Amino acid sequence: MRNLFLFLSALFLIAKVPAMGQSPGDHLLGDLKSIRLSKGNTVHILSPEPIRYVDISSKKVAADLPMENLLRLKIVPDSLNLDGVGAELGSVTLVGENYLTQFRALQSEQYVETRSPVLYQIDPLTVVPLEQAENSLSRSQMRSLSYTLLAQSDKRPLRKEERFGVGIHLNSIRTVGDFIFLDLSFTNKTKLSFRPDQLRFFIEDKKITKATNVQSVEIEPIWQFGPFDVLRKKNRNIYILKKVTFPGSKILRVSLTEKQMSGRTIDLKIKYQDILNADSL
Repeated sequence: MRNLFLFLSALFLIAKVPAMGQSPGDHLLGDLKSIRLSKGNTVHILSPEPIRYVDISSKKVAADLPMENLLRLKIVPDSLNLDGVGAELGSVTLVGENYLTQFRALQSEQYVETRSPVLYQIDPLTVVPLEQAENSLSRSQMRSLSYTLLAQSDKRPLRKEERFGVGIHLNSIRTVGDFIFLDLSFTNKTKLSFRPDQLRFFIEDKKITKATNVQSVEIEPIWQFGPFDVLRKKNRNIYILKKVTFPGSKILRVSLTEKQMSGRTIDLKIKYQDILNADSL
């Protein structure tokens, strides 16, 4: 009985010792999902959000980012002549705005295999989440929230301004933490297309007299939902500003200018009270 007790105690102690010094949070190369690379073939990794950082441990693998959420991998020419099929090519590490994920790269056949995967999609449920700074939004979160706004039907605008047949409508203002979402529509009632030169945002005095110096501070949007290259009939877009505080004697001016030398200019003025009354998104 005593020998049985000692034997069970020894098994318990062995089970508590991590294998090869591995800690509970360690990720081993052999446990990673494998990517098989072969000469003459290109492999793509599709990320659910923009890729911010890439590290490839092998010099035999070349990579680039043709798009912000797409990583392209291929074998460096004449680099696979040593170890043969199944040779280790190290790890591939990708870091997005909210996650980290890793793959194990292996050498496949010398030439392209018809059954070799050419596209790997990153599963958000299998990645390592990264902690975000307080009061911050990732680009994917901004896009998702913007989709929510755009899915809402047009209502009577909070503010609007029209000149020369071109108009700016403020559909709504929403806030998320320290961010202001401006839902803007642009209309063109003329038969001439309007090609925007700049869309700019300023905080400036509500009333301007000739006797006073105009204090105007420009604010750069930190993100916009889509491009705004030409206005034929109507364009709707979301612009995100970092939270700003200004007194009631100031306004937020949205200025749209045309590219031509004799271009049209339209200004929309937003009161601070409009921002204070904004609902959260």
